[in-house]
Amino acid sequence: MTSLLRKLCQIIDAVNEWTGRVVAWATAVVVVVVFVDVVMRYAFNTSFVFTQEMEWHLFSFIFLMGAGATLLKDGHVRVDIFYQRFNAKTRAWINLLGVVFFLLPGCYMIIATSFKFALNSFAIMEGSPDPGGVPFRFIVKSFIPAGFTLVFAQGIALGIRSFYAVIGKELETGESS
Repeated sequence: MTSLLRKLCQIIDAVNEWTGRVVAWATAVVVVVVFVDVVMRYAFNTSFVFTQEMEWHLFSFIFLMGAGATLLKDGHVRVDIFYQRFNAKTRAWINLLGVVFFLLPGCYMIIATSFKFALNSFAIMEGSPDPGGVPFRFIVKSFIPAGFTLVFAQGIALGIRSFYAVIGKELETGESS
C-alpha cells in the first residue's frame, strides 16, 4: 500500500511540477502583454480591449493553474507565528487536519459549482461581450475547475505525506525540492 501511495504522490507532484513550469512561461508572456499595453497606451495614446482582456485571462491562468504547484512547493501564505515553532509531527497534524477539513472540502465545493459554469460556457462557445475582446472566454472559465482540481490533487498528496508523518513514517517521493 505504501508503494502505491508513494507512486500516487509522485504522479500528482509531477503533474503540478509540469504545470508550474507552464505557468512560469505564462508569467513571461503576461509581462510582454502588459508591456505592449503600456507602450500602446502611453506612447501612442491608444489601447485595445483584446490586450486588456488577455492580461486578465493570463493572470487567471497563472493564479488558478499555478496554485497546485505553489502548494507542492509549500509557497502559500500562512500565519507562521506558531506553526514554525512546532515540531514536525505537530505540523503534520495541522496539515492533515487542514487538508481533510478545509482544503479538500473547499476545493470540492468550488470544482462542483464551477464545473457546470465552465461547461455552459463551452456549450455556447462564450466569447467576450466587448467588440475586439478575446473570443475564447470559455477557456478562461475552464481554468477554475481545472486549477482547483490540481490543488485538490496536491492536497491529497499533502494529506498522504502528513498522515505518514503523523504515524512516524516518512513517505519518500524522490521530490527534488
